[in-house]
Amino acid sequence: MHLHVIFPLAISLLLVLSPAAVRRCAAQERTDDAPPYKPLVSPLARDSATSLYTISIQDSGPLVVDLAGPLVWSTCTSDHPTLSCSSRECASANGDGVTPAPAPAPRPSCRKRPNCACTAHPCNPVTGRCAAGDLTSSPMSANTTDGRSLLPHPVSFSTVASCAPENLLQSLPAGAVGVAGLSRAPLSLPSQLAARRGLGSRFALCLPGVAVFGNTTIYLMGFPLELTAIIGRTPLVKNPKRSGDYYIPAVAITMVWTSGDTPAALPPRALELDPATGLGGVTLSTVAQYTAMRSDVYGPFLQAFDAAIGAPGTVKKVPEVAPFKLCYDGWSLRPLKRMGWDVPIIRLELAAGASSNWTMYSGNSLVQVGNRTMCLAFLEMAAGGGSDDGPAVVIGTHQLEDNLLVFDADNEELRFSGILRGSGATCSSFNFTA
Repeated sequence: MHLHVIFPLAISLLLVLSPAAVRRCAAQERTDDAPPYKPLVSPLARDSATSLYTISIQDSGPLVVDLAGPLVWSTCTSDHPTLSCSSRECASANGDGVTPAPAPAPRPSCRKRPNCACTAHPCNPVTGRCAAGDLTSSPMSANTTDGRSLLPHPVSFSTVASCAPENLLQSLPAGAVGVAGLSRAPLSLPSQLAARRGLGSRFALCLPGVAVFGNTTIYLMGFPLELTAIIGRTPLVKNPKRSGDYYIPAVAITMVWTSGDTPAALPPRALELDPATGLGGVTLSTVAQYTAMRSDVYGPFLQAFDAAIGAPGTVKKVPEVAPFKLCYDGWSLRPLKRMGWDVPIIRLELAAGASSNWTMYSGNSLVQVGNRTMCLAFLEMAAGGGSDDGPAVVIGTHQLEDNLLVFDADNEELRFSGILRGSGATCSSFNFTA
């Protein structure tokens, strides 16, 4: 058959088959977001002005990532829907626990007005300011993933969220419309995705770069192996006063370098969490930029690091640059090919049950503050540690960057990679192509 005959025939068949093909494609798009739901992935971006991280998952704009936040909240349009004040979600939004509270008995006002709107109390994690806002349903969208790259079709879904006034956005990145709380509280983003979409209790953060929600493998370009199976693990510790926060069981801090190990001379049980009062312990934060330590931890920590780095006699100390207390001449530090500078490794020693200790190399421990000045990127807490149930150490984002962190609430476990830079991968090397 000649080409002049084949071509019109092919066009005719295409016209006949196209409606069926379109219907199949439409059906595929409809069934892509049907149970069992696939894990979700979203990019994480660092705002240079505030050093905060945002996730692009809410339809109205990016949300600031708050690892300790109990709620998803954002500004709302005037015609937003509301949830009833007698709903289970309202009880969860106003409770202190990390498990959903039973629906409360109707309040007197609710008996008179069965459809009364629930009021939540979102808080700005930077300023500490809180406000009242309606509890609502918030539209979101994200890509699905197999842990290696994006799957073809993005999905849309909704979460329970709190409305907030515009002035609650103070000190957040320009363009951010609210906060995505990632704590173990029932209305945090991971808890809702686990309960509503059956994704499992795991979620992963890799700053700056990617967030993954659901039980899945994770691969990063530049490293051939599946990461979640080979990285370190430690049990998570629950604080009865801050039940949604993530605490790890640290027992000591040691500097490791060529001159040998130099332990920080901490007071007995200085890092321990008191289960009765909620005081002490080591927790993680995506809001604090630099790790902050209580005074009785910070002083011995600085002394140990300075003693270790000064032992060979080649590193030159320079005047401190606020807010840091220990600074060095960067030209006196020996550069390494992938890991920054040759300085003491900070080893956070974890309690029994952990598969390894948490080590911090110079990429996480030092910060450049001048043309040739490098400072130890750790801060001293204000007197009292900030509150009556405050932690001994808050690990900030500078120390969390380029670490794959996998939070598993069901198994009360945190998986951590340590800095990825030496492996050939980074947190920015997730394959965001379908």
